[in-house]
Amino acid sequence: MQNRRGMLIILSSPSGAGKSTLARRLITWDPSLRFSVSATTRAPRSGETDGVEYYFRSKEQFDAMVQADEMLEHAEVFGNCYGTPKGPVQQAQSEGRDTLFDIDWQGGQQIRNSTLGKDVVSIFILPPSIPELESRLRSRAQDSEEVIAGRMAKSQSEISHWAEYDYVLVNRDLDEAEDELKTILRAERMRRDRQPALTDVVRVLNKEFDAR
Repeated sequence: MQNRRGMLIILSSPSGAGKSTLARRLITWDPSLRFSVSATTRAPRSGETDGVEYYFRSKEQFDAMVQADEMLEHAEVFGNCYGTPKGPVQQAQSEGRDTLFDIDWQGGQQIRNSTLGKDVVSIFILPPSIPELESRLRSRAQDSEEVIAGRMAKSQSEISHWAEYDYVLVNRDLDEAEDELKTILRAERMRRDRQPALTDVVRVLNKEFDAR
């Protein structure tokens, strides 16, 4: 028996608030964390490998997975389908490993409402201010002005869902936010209902009392 079941750790934030960077830091801190790999119907890009960046599936294969209830969450984005296969997450859980999800509030909501929802720990990352959020998006130097404007316009809607999460962090400093995330993970891993082996520990203690 595993000492505990694996958790489903959901990180969400508006673009630029730091969730992807924090997710990478968490996996560096604890390599046993499994980063969730999504399935998609879009074609692989140069250098992408099936099962690493994504599980690449045809539209027919993807739809069949949805119909067979093999997806924890799924959505269509700009004409392509994306979703989280249930099987690898369940396998990680059975091994006592946590799975980390870098997803938006809609995907997080679907996972919380799934059959695995009781093992979800959801965390929303807020920026310290809107000017700082825009500054971070520009400092990445990855997006056009049009894309940045689109991301900023979407941010208000995303932030409006902050109260749906178990924990909310304000990412004023990456190191501090990372430490706060580690504190959450340590505490959640120690919850009584996530440690099935405790029953056996208490049983042994009671036998020792009886033997006195």
